Amino acid sequence: MTERIRILLIDDHTLFRESVVRLLETEPGIEVSARCSTVAEGRKALASTEVDVVLLDYDLGDEAGTDLLSAPGQGGSNAKVIMVTAGMGASATLNAVNAGVAGIVLKHSDPRYLIEAIHRVASGETWWDPGILRNATADGKGNAGSPGNVRSLTDRQRQVLRSILDGLTNKEIAARIEVSETSVKASIQELFSKAGVRTRSQLVRVAIERYSLEWLKEINSK
Repeated sequence: MTERIRILLIDDHTLFRESVVRLLETEPGIEVSARCSTVAEGRKALASTEVDVVLLDYDLGDEAGTDLLSAPGQGGSNAKVIMVTAGMGASATLNAVNAGVAGIVLKHSDPRYLIEAIHRVASGETWWDPGILRNATADGKGNAGSPGNVRSLTDRQRQVLRSILDGLTNKEIAARIEVSETSVKASIQELFSKAGVRTRSQLVRVAIERYSLEWLKEINSK
């Protein structure tokens, strides 16, 4: 039998929280190990409960869900974090990505997106709500911390980067731009080199935090 994905759900709205629990209880391969409504309760749950994925609301009343991310590994937990939110601005998105979240799902999304996000993140991938990262980069101003001497992107690299910011997998990117997955992987490696990073998540972080004006112009030009 396939090992189940253990979930910690942190949301201060009881109706939404219990609705998500009911949804996940019907999904094979997923179980809700704990649920709570505050950052403090979430930290205690991480320290005492085996958890694979944390579903974390951004707006917890007087608290921000990102407060939990300052110490997500308390108690030896290696749980990955998905922000589940009604909406996040560019600054909040940047903070969440920098803190190490593995995905962002909007509360008004199709429930299937949440299920898919859980499975992908649990398997070591990332999941970003379509368009949310591009909205964040659109608010970027570029700064002195941007990677130096960024070479112009090719058309293929521009397409791949735009698709990554839309939350697509390599297979979905290949279908979108009508190339092989091998070609997509090669373009991603080229983007890693240009950005000075080694992983997809780091590329996303750079795209939000240190996006050069040149790159913003490049991916939005076509």
